Amino acid sequence: MATDPLSRAFVALADPTRRDIVARLSVRDAGVGELAESYAMSMQAVSKHLKVLEEAGLVSRSRDAQRRPCHLEPEVLDLMTVWIERYRRQAEERFGRLDAVLAAMDGDPDDGGEPDDGGPDGEPAATVAPPTPTEQVRTGHHASGPAESGPHEGATS
Repeated sequence: MATDPLSRAFVALADPTRRDIVARLSVRDAGVGELAESYAMSMQAVSKHLKVLEEAGLVSRSRDAQRRPCHLEPEVLDLMTVWIERYRRQAEERFGRLDAVLAAMDGDPDDGGEPDDGGPDGEPAATVAPPTPTEQVRTGHHASGPAESGPHEGATS
Protein backbone atom coordinates (compact mmCIF):
# COMPACT_ATOMS: atom_id res chain seq x y z
CA MET A 1 0.00 0.00 0.00
CA ALA A 2 1.08 3.61 -0.55
CA THR A 3 3.15 5.20 2.19
CA ASP A 4 2.55 8.94 1.85
CA PRO A 5 -0.67 10.36 3.36
CA LEU A 6 -1.98 11.80 0.11
CA SER A 7 -1.63 8.52 -1.79
CA ARG A 8 -3.20 6.54 1.07
CA ALA A 9 -6.17 8.92 1.10
CA PHE A 10 -6.72 8.66 -2.66
CA VAL A 11 -6.42 4.87 -2.54
CA ALA A 12 -8.91 4.71 0.34
CA LEU A 13 -11.39 6.92 -1.49
CA ALA A 14 -11.13 4.93 -4.72
CA ASP A 15 -13.85 2.64 -3.37
CA PRO A 16 -17.44 3.94 -3.67
CA THR A 17 -18.52 2.38 -0.36
CA ARG A 18 -15.71 4.15 1.49
CA ARG A 19 -16.59 7.44 -0.22
CA ASP A 20 -20.17 6.95 0.94
CA ILE A 21 -19.02 6.22 4.50
CA VAL A 22 -17.00 9.46 4.45
CA ALA A 23 -20.08 11.32 3.19
CA ARG A 24 -22.20 9.87 6.02
CA LEU A 25 -19.57 10.70 8.63
CA SER A 26 -19.37 14.27 7.34
CA VAL A 27 -22.95 14.70 8.59
CA ARG A 28 -22.48 13.06 11.99
CA ASP A 29 -20.45 10.45 13.85
CA ALA A 30 -21.70 6.88 13.68
CA GLY A 31 -20.87 3.44 14.98
CA VAL A 32 -20.04 0.41 12.84
CA GLY A 33 -23.48 -1.14 13.40
CA GLU A 34 -25.23 2.06 12.42
CA LEU A 35 -23.12 2.38 9.26
CA ALA A 36 -23.62 -1.30 8.39
CA GLU A 37 -27.42 -0.86 8.35
CA SER A 38 -27.04 1.30 5.24
CA TYR A 39 -25.25 -1.35 3.19
CA ALA A 40 -25.99 -4.84 1.95
CA MET A 41 -22.89 -6.19 3.70
CA SER A 42 -21.88 -7.55 7.06
CA MET A 43 -20.58 -5.48 9.97
CA GLN A 44 -17.23 -7.21 9.43
CA ALA A 45 -17.08 -5.92 5.84
CA VAL A 46 -17.94 -2.38 6.97
CA SER A 47 -15.26 -2.69 9.68
CA LYS A 48 -12.70 -3.56 6.97
CA HIS A 49 -13.69 -0.46 5.01
CA LEU A 50 -13.37 1.64 8.17
CA LYS A 51 -9.92 0.17 8.83
CA VAL A 52 -8.74 1.31 5.39
CA LEU A 53 -10.16 4.78 6.06
CA GLU A 54 -8.44 4.82 9.48
CA GLU A 55 -5.09 3.80 8.00
CA ALA A 56 -5.45 6.65 5.51
CA GLY A 57 -6.11 9.07 8.39
CA LEU A 58 -9.60 9.92 7.13
CA VAL A 59 -11.48 8.35 10.06
CA SER A 60 -10.77 7.82 13.73
CA ARG A 61 -12.63 5.89 16.39
CA SER A 62 -13.16 6.86 19.99
CA ARG A 63 -14.61 5.03 22.94
CA ASP A 64 -17.89 6.23 24.43
CA ALA A 65 -18.86 3.65 27.10
CA GLN A 66 -19.81 0.59 25.00
CA ARG A 67 -19.92 2.49 21.70
CA ARG A 68 -16.94 3.17 19.45
CA PRO A 69 -18.18 6.01 17.25
CA CYS A 70 -16.30 6.83 14.06
CA HIS A 71 -15.33 10.43 13.37
CA LEU A 72 -14.33 12.04 10.11
CA GLU A 73 -10.85 13.62 10.31
CA PRO A 74 -10.88 16.68 8.04
CA GLU A 75 -7.10 17.27 8.03
CA VAL A 76 -6.43 14.66 5.34
CA LEU A 77 -9.33 15.99 3.28
CA ASP A 78 -7.75 19.45 3.58
CA LEU A 79 -4.44 18.01 2.33
CA MET A 80 -6.25 16.48 -0.66
CA THR A 81 -8.11 19.72 -1.34
CA VAL A 82 -4.87 21.75 -1.40
CA TRP A 83 -3.31 19.27 -3.83
CA ILE A 84 -6.35 19.22 -6.12
CA GLU A 85 -6.76 23.01 -5.97
CA ARG A 86 -3.17 23.58 -7.09
CA TYR A 87 -3.68 21.53 -10.24
CA ARG A 88 -7.15 22.97 -10.84
CA ARG A 89 -5.69 26.49 -10.82
CA GLN A 90 -2.93 25.44 -13.23
CA ALA A 91 -5.48 23.90 -15.59
CA GLU A 92 -7.68 27.02 -15.43
CA GLU A 93 -4.67 29.21 -16.24
CA ARG A 94 -3.83 27.02 -19.24
CA PHE A 95 -7.43 27.16 -20.46
CA GLY A 96 -7.43 30.93 -19.98
CA ARG A 97 -4.33 31.24 -22.15
CA LEU A 98 -5.90 28.96 -24.75
CA ASP A 99 -9.07 31.08 -24.74
CA ALA A 100 -6.97 34.20 -25.34
CA VAL A 101 -5.14 32.57 -28.26
CA LEU A 102 -8.39 31.35 -29.80
CA ALA A 103 -10.01 34.76 -29.36
CA ALA A 104 -7.05 36.42 -31.08
CA MET A 105 -7.29 33.92 -33.94
CA ASP A 106 -11.03 34.54 -34.33
CA GLY A 107 -10.67 38.28 -34.07
CA ASP A 108 -13.59 38.35 -31.67
CA PRO A 109 -13.72 41.96 -30.40
CA ASP A 110 -15.66 40.88 -27.30
CA ASP A 111 -12.67 38.82 -26.21
CA GLY A 112 -10.14 41.55 -26.91
CA GLY A 113 -8.87 39.98 -30.12
CA GLU A 114 -8.05 41.94 -33.23
CA PRO A 115 -9.71 41.12 -36.54
CA ASP A 116 -7.71 38.52 -38.38
CA ASP A 117 -6.68 39.51 -41.91
CA GLY A 118 -5.19 36.15 -42.74
CA GLY A 119 -5.70 32.46 -42.41
CA PRO A 120 -3.89 30.31 -39.86
CA ASP A 121 -0.90 29.85 -42.19
CA GLY A 122 -0.57 33.56 -42.97
CA GLU A 123 -2.35 33.44 -46.31
CA PRO A 124 -5.07 35.99 -47.07
CA ALA A 125 -8.42 35.22 -45.55
CA ALA A 126 -11.00 33.70 -47.84
CA THR A 127 -13.54 36.10 -49.27
CA VAL A 128 -17.23 35.42 -49.49
CA ALA A 129 -18.08 34.05 -52.92
CA PRO A 130 -20.84 35.75 -54.90
CA PRO A 131 -24.18 33.94 -54.91
CA THR A 132 -24.59 31.16 -57.43
CA PRO A 133 -27.24 31.47 -60.15
CA THR A 134 -29.44 29.06 -58.17
CA GLU A 135 -29.14 31.23 -55.05
CA GLN A 136 -29.89 34.32 -57.15
CA VAL A 137 -33.09 32.80 -58.50
CA ARG A 138 -34.15 31.53 -55.06
CA THR A 139 -33.61 34.92 -53.37
CA GLY A 140 -34.90 36.95 -56.32
CA HIS A 141 -31.66 38.90 -56.66
CA HIS A 142 -29.45 38.91 -59.71
CA ALA A 143 -26.06 40.46 -60.16
CA SER A 144 -27.77 43.46 -61.77
CA GLY A 145 -30.28 43.94 -58.93
CA PRO A 146 -33.60 42.57 -57.69
CA ALA A 147 -35.65 40.37 -59.96
CA GLU A 148 -38.15 42.21 -62.06
CA SER A 149 -41.80 41.73 -61.33
CA GLY A 150 -43.51 39.27 -63.61
CA PRO A 151 -47.18 39.08 -64.47
CA HIS A 152 -47.88 36.88 -61.40
CA GLU A 153 -46.50 39.39 -58.92
CA GLY A 154 -48.75 42.20 -57.86
CA ALA A 155 -51.76 40.72 -59.69
CA THR A 156 -55.00 40.47 -57.79
CA SER A 157 -57.19 37.45 -57.94
